[in-house]
Amino acid sequence: MHKITKAHKGVTLIEAIVFLVVIGVALTALLSVFNEKVVKSVDPVVKARALEIAQAQLDEILSRKFDQNSPTGGVPACGISAGVACLGIVADSAFDDVGDYNGYTDNSDPQYLIAVSVINAGGEMGLPAAQARRVTVTVSMSGGDQLRLSAFRANF
Repeated sequence: MHKITKAHKGVTLIEAIVFLVVIGVALTALLSVFNEKVVKSVDPVVKARALEIAQAQLDEILSRKFDQNSPTGGVPACGISAGVACLGIVADSAFDDVGDYNGYTDNSDPQYLIAVSVINAGGEMGLPAAQARRVTVTVSMSGGDQLRLSAFRANF
């Protein structure tokens, strides 16, 4: 008869169970990392879309006149030449000057909520306060993040 040595034995039941537990823990950790990466992979797309929306809104606002009393082309600038007084930041539904957008909101897309503020900010540029305005467009994304773009519009 042939004697069985330890080298010829198979895997014991305890060794097999320990092996399966170790593999199970490792796979669980690996899959949780992959799952997190898949969820986060959409973030850059959402943020890029929010940036596009904010930039388009800011471009639209900056293409408008500085003030309700500013003539087309901006010359002569209101408040600087005699007879052409600036009205200031007065929002109305015409949306034909920068000040009309103060307090504007757009929630037509529930994933991207837009809010606009316009303030006199000439002092930030070394000008009289009413001679420049800072326009800030805030886009709130569905995940709670916000993106803000600001630009100045001077009275020229």
